[in-house]
Amino acid sequence: MTTTFHDLPDGRRIAYRHRVGTEPTLVFLPGYMSDMAGSKASAVFDWAAAQGRACLLLDYSGCGESPGDFAEGTLTRWRDEVAALIEAQCPGKAVLIGSSMGGWLMLLVALAMPERIAALVGIAAAPDFTAWGFSDEQQAELLAGETVFEENAYGPQPTPTFPRFWNDGQAQLLLGRDIALTCPVRLLHGQCDPDVPWQLSLDLAAALRSADVQVTLIKDGDHRLSRDADIAVLLDTLSALAR
Repeated sequence: MTTTFHDLPDGRRIAYRHRVGTEPTLVFLPGYMSDMAGSKASAVFDWAAAQGRACLLLDYSGCGESPGDFAEGTLTRWRDEVAALIEAQCPGKAVLIGSSMGGWLMLLVALAMPERIAALVGIAAAPDFTAWGFSDEQQAELLAGETVFEENAYGPQPTPTFPRFWNDGQAQLLLGRDIALTCPVRLLHGQCDPDVPWQLSLDLAAALRSADVQVTLIKDGDHRLSRDADIAVLLDTLSALAR
């Protein structure tokens, strides 16, 4: 996969990998502090190549191969980057595949450009995690402008949450009200997920206006859902949507 860069008017350079093929284009949105080199993103890209499907992977600014300061990242900033790449690289419609935070981001992108979205696929989607994912003490620290560091189960360095990101997230909360999206939605969630409660996918399904929403629970699945069997469920889901 060759990495290319998309230049935004303000100087940001967004790394992406794109292959042309049958539309709608599959667009993978990584989770927090993740990137397009992850196993799920790579599996989707390889599957798309084998099926002759168009596919777009990307790194948000400050992540992966995209230059920038991660501390400046927000949902709004990354949403606009995704939308710009879809406008530039996807002449038709797109299927957004969002992992964890990427599941929140896919909803925000879809709400910003609903006419361009064919379907949504959430993998342990984590909308509103700035509201439910932090203790009262941590939220007070973030509100006071302090960065919160948490133990990282997926790497050696602690996971930072910056006040800029948290404040923006609090302004982008979606659950508890009607989410005005009517496209097909598929939500995959592991019931052994220690980071995002699987019940959240049920809450999201209830909030979505679409009547075509399906939730798949994987009883022994963890947060990443990156085992071969989990990825097979994801690819089967994409294949079924294509039909």
